[in-house]
Amino acid sequence: MSKTTKILIADDHQLIIEGILSYLQGIENLEIVTTNSCDDAYAKIKVALVDEPFQILFTDLSFDNVNNMSKIDSGENLIKTLRREEVQIKIGVITGHSETNRVFNVIQNLNPSAYLLKGKCNTNELNFAIQKMLADEIYYTHEIHQKLLKRALIEIQMDDVAIQILKELPKHPKISNLEGIITKDDGNFLKIRSIENKLAKLRTDLQANNNTDLVLKAKELGILD
Repeated sequence: MSKTTKILIADDHQLIIEGILSYLQGIENLEIVTTNSCDDAYAKIKVALVDEPFQILFTDLSFDNVNNMSKIDSGENLIKTLRREEVQIKIGVITGHSETNRVFNVIQNLNPSAYLLKGKCNTNELNFAIQKMLADEIYYTHEIHQKLLKRALIEIQMDDVAIQILKELPKHPKISNLEGIITKDDGNFLKIRSIENKLAKLRTDLQANNNTDLVLKAKELGILD
């Protein structure tokens, strides 16, 4: 007889929980508990440690139903709390947050075993993610994996001159104003022609339509704050 996997789902929207439950119904040997708050999720996980611990937590990142009484106000803080207390539970994220910088920071800082997107996962993907997590492996949905790859490639392509240009670009209405500001490795100023060439390459690399779009893309990728 296959061992039952005990899973806790935390999300502040009941409709989302019901949608996830409908997908999980197609997977055998699961015991599923749900909650709408991070505080309750934490309490359930701690109480269960005494007798029958949860193997997996699936949580959203943002919770809109927090108030002044809430001790844990987000899925990110819930994960941090469980990590800090060294609670033995595998953690997966199911969220609508797909912004590259947010994704990168969550994975870099919280290291979830899975990252899935609301409205885009199904029974097969959830089952695959659960099996990966139980085997101590990582699973990120395809869109998230692609974003991480793109972020890594962009970081490789970024040099000090590119970062300088991107940071100064929003401050100056004319590209010509950047001459006398952007410096090369040897300390000399970059000529306007070289700045324009660098900008053209950056627009191509980041698939930006214009310089304004370039700055927005750089922020979305986390290259700029």
